[in-house]
Amino acid sequence: MAGGQWLLPWLLLLLLAGGLVAAGGGERSARAAPALFVFGDSLIDSGNNNNLASLAKANYFPYGIDFAAGPTGRFCNGYTIVDELAELLGLPLVPPYSQASTVQEILQGANYASAAAGILDDSGGNFAGRIPFNQQIQNFEATVSQIAAASTGGAAVAAERVARSIVFVGMGSNDYLNNYLAPNYDTRRRYDANQFAALLAGRLAAQLARLYRAGARKFVVAGVGSMGCIPTVLAQSAAGRCSPEVDALVMPFNANVRAMLDGLNAGGGLAGATFTYLDNFRIFKAILANPAAFGFSVVDRGCCGIGRNGGQITCLPFMPPCAERERYVFWDAYHPTAAVNVIIAREAFHGGADVMAPINVAQLARL
Repeated sequence: MAGGQWLLPWLLLLLLAGGLVAAGGGERSARAAPALFVFGDSLIDSGNNNNLASLAKANYFPYGIDFAAGPTGRFCNGYTIVDELAELLGLPLVPPYSQASTVQEILQGANYASAAAGILDDSGGNFAGRIPFNQQIQNFEATVSQIAAASTGGAAVAAERVARSIVFVGMGSNDYLNNYLAPNYDTRRRYDANQFAALLAGRLAAQLARLYRAGARKFVVAGVGSMGCIPTVLAQSAAGRCSPEVDALVMPFNANVRAMLDGLNAGGGLAGATFTYLDNFRIFKAILANPAAFGFSVVDRGCCGIGRNGGQITCLPFMPPCAERERYVFWDAYHPTAAVNVIIAREAFHGGADVMAPINVAQLARL
């Protein structure tokens, strides 16, 4: 894969310079932004589903086995992408919005992400309780009002703080896995792949505009990552093969999002805002194309799961996980290990225009 070959030397330099730690938890940098606000799904949820009547929860062992605080609701053994990104920005790990009880706790950011959430409100419905992107935005609007009310400098100072903060948006996986591809949804009968991609991108554009109206100005928007080789997809094939068809479904969405963000940056009506695109699909493909180069040796099964490829049933409470977690690409049936998350976050922060366009997070923070 040409893109993966181009990306490989740069990623390896990052790993050699930064010293990859599977669970995260490196030294914090000088603060590059006043706050980090996070919107997304289980890939970056840090505990917002814990108290919901939901089947999408991870607040039990062995989730968090390599995280200092243990099981918190993160769908991972250790750090998520935004945990590492917070440290790179010189910030503490931002708290889940549902667990922040005072405005002081969210002055340096908040995580609104919710497992099973999608761009569309009805995505992820099979898991019952979740907080869709529209509700996450509403929670952010409440946060901005709280910061303004508590600011000694008034609303103008609070608005300036929010405008300098980084907003990370990682949505769309559940709109495919737990909507378009779900057999009990009729979405696939109503839309072909291109129509659905256009629908999602249009909704996402409106949601980004809503975040802008609430005061956000510095946006990192992640595309949907490669899902054709995740253990739950591998397990659907008796031979444990990847599904190029699944990856092909999300590629039009990613292309539409990239084009939409380019249009917004070129003067699409949201003056003063900067949008940058994280091509985590490309990063993940590079890892899968040459796993040994990144220190991985197991790419075809989850570290914690049951059945074929560790993907037929995802990680259950108190189930013993694999021992060498740093060697695995996948943690459970759906999610990557902390080692992969750290690679993606460092690439988001330092990476070149092939994976962060038009600028990386470090450059965005300096604007």
